[in-house]
Amino acid sequence: MSAMNDKESVQKQYKNADNLNARISIHDKYSVNKLGFGNWIISNYQVADGMRILELGCGTGSMWRNHGDTIEKCSELWLTDLSEGMLEEARANIGELSNVTYQVVDIQEIPFKANSFDIVIANMMLYHVPDLKKGLSEVARVLKGNGKFYCATGGERNIMQFVADLLKPYGVDYKANNNFTLQNGKQKLVEYFSEVEMLEYIDSLDVTNIDDLVEYIYSGITWSKVCKLDRQTVKEILSANMKNGVLKVPKECGMFVCRL
Repeated sequence: MSAMNDKESVQKQYKNADNLNARISIHDKYSVNKLGFGNWIISNYQVADGMRILELGCGTGSMWRNHGDTIEKCSELWLTDLSEGMLEEARANIGELSNVTYQVVDIQEIPFKANSFDIVIANMMLYHVPDLKKGLSEVARVLKGNGKFYCATGGERNIMQFVADLLKPYGVDYKANNNFTLQNGKQKLVEYFSEVEMLEYIDSLDVTNIDDLVEYIYSGITWSKVCKLDRQTVKEILSANMKNGVLKVPKECGMFVCRL
């Protein structure tokens, strides 16, 4: 897949909030850790008064909802995404605030001067970046010398890999997107940052309605291409693996905290 086609496929998947909401809602409904991944992420941000913050790939901006106290500390908060539809959803979730700007931005071509931001954020999106080296070099360029880069991601033992393993005997050959994971992320980041710390969020899913899991897996970019089984068959196979009305699904997720 070419870089352009990869970028276009991501834009198509996330042209509006429907697919992303499907992916978020399963965590909201079934996560064992009730803190919530978004709340955990933002609890690790060290935001001081007057900071300029840039978020790349902000999605629906849902993580910032109910964290107005953190937003108020920022002199500027730039919420950016490749998708206009996502930015509209973020604007609806957060509102029009004097210190918040919504803008379409590609991490590979960040339109800001060097040493511009105290904090740069890129959560659950680096594995989609066609030229990750270019993207990370751009992040390092716009980050201030004493700033921090926060990037959350998943591990290689994730929801989709678990589902794919269950369906493999039925001819499903799913190759996970492991371009940037908890396992390999640090080795990619140390090329651009002198300090890279990994923080892990411990969680799993207890799924009681398989329809929600089916909706989640079909919201992905490539699933329909690799899985030739119809949805009902997928549902039946997953349901057959439930115990006492629950399908226990592993999750690996966490974040890297980086300094120049």
